[in-house]
Amino acid sequence: MIRTEFSKDFIAFAKGLFPGDSFIPLHAPRFSAKEKELVLDSLESTFVSTVGEYVGEFETRISEFTGAQFVTATNNGTAALHTALVLADLQPGDEVITQSLTFVATCNAVRYCGGNPVFVDIDKNTLGLSPDSLLAFLEEYGEVRDDGLCWNRTTNRIMRACVPVHNLGHPARIGDIRQLCNRYNIFLIEDAAESLGSLSNGVHTGLTGHIGTLSFNGNKIITTGGGGALITDNDEIARQAKHLTTTAKLNHPWLFLHDKVGYNYRLPNLNAALGCAQMEKLPRHIDSKRKLAEKYRNWMVGKGVEFVSEPAGARSNYWLNAILLNSKAERDDFLQNTNTVGVMTRPMWTPMHTLPMYRECFKADLKNSDDIEARLVCIPSSAR
Repeated sequence: MIRTEFSKDFIAFAKGLFPGDSFIPLHAPRFSAKEKELVLDSLESTFVSTVGEYVGEFETRISEFTGAQFVTATNNGTAALHTALVLADLQPGDEVITQSLTFVATCNAVRYCGGNPVFVDIDKNTLGLSPDSLLAFLEEYGEVRDDGLCWNRTTNRIMRACVPVHNLGHPARIGDIRQLCNRYNIFLIEDAAESLGSLSNGVHTGLTGHIGTLSFNGNKIITTGGGGALITDNDEIARQAKHLTTTAKLNHPWLFLHDKVGYNYRLPNLNAALGCAQMEKLPRHIDSKRKLAEKYRNWMVGKGVEFVSEPAGARSNYWLNAILLNSKAERDDFLQNTNTVGVMTRPMWTPMHTLPMYRECFKADLKNSDDIEARLVCIPSSAR
């Protein structure tokens, strides 16, 4: 049964949360005089590209906030993911275990290396890769051979890496995933693009695996316009990350010497200046978004709709608040009603295993992914 009255009630409630806005976006960036001041300073310094004081300052601020020993800033989150997979030694034909319910960049980065995404299911309460599904998959298909690598018995390909995603800012059960990756000698990369400020058992997302990747796109909890980062506690990984993302250039007073194929992925100083100003606001943004989530959660009580809350043992940044309706038809009706009146809502990512370029990928049973995608709606989540 489609309950149109719920849509009407929700629209009125959302407009009360964001008064005066004729259009309520899903997630809008917040800027002030500080952003203008630092960006102007970068302009006046003439160092607007990848050389400038704000790039290192931004990396330091991310390090201090997350607890990561090493941070490498990149020009976007996809570049960070691609670099992480290169550092995992992903070779053409290798497999990367990930989840189907993710933004397409997760799988695209695998394909940049010539790799093959392999899909396991998610947990309904975290929206992230399920350790239970991963365990069942590895027990059926995984085999650590004499070379120390994990092979897929069916495809006869190396399972080189695992990339769980902390969807909407909610941490996956990353500790359990790490144990399985350690057991099967699989390199663990956390796609933490959406979860800056989220903790799993007191540890910032991205720091349980070998590498974590962040995004500072315009719709994230803080933004550099376009930007990303790799975070790690491994000094050798960090050294290689910095080298690869700066075109693998060797130090020399004037010669252009490069020792391998690198990437022009360094974050520009202009973007980093914006990021430094945004970092000052991050704790307030997280507090604001958690308070907004609480308002949504309380309002949903008794309405027959589930609010997506942070998992046990986790502290989420609530990047995007979300609700679970009772059917795809009800979801689509809600999307139509809200967007028609200028209250922006969106469904979850289209599952990767349904897209033409990933439809033939090896996969486990994805019943949770399919069910969540059919019923989940993201609702306005801007920090106030």
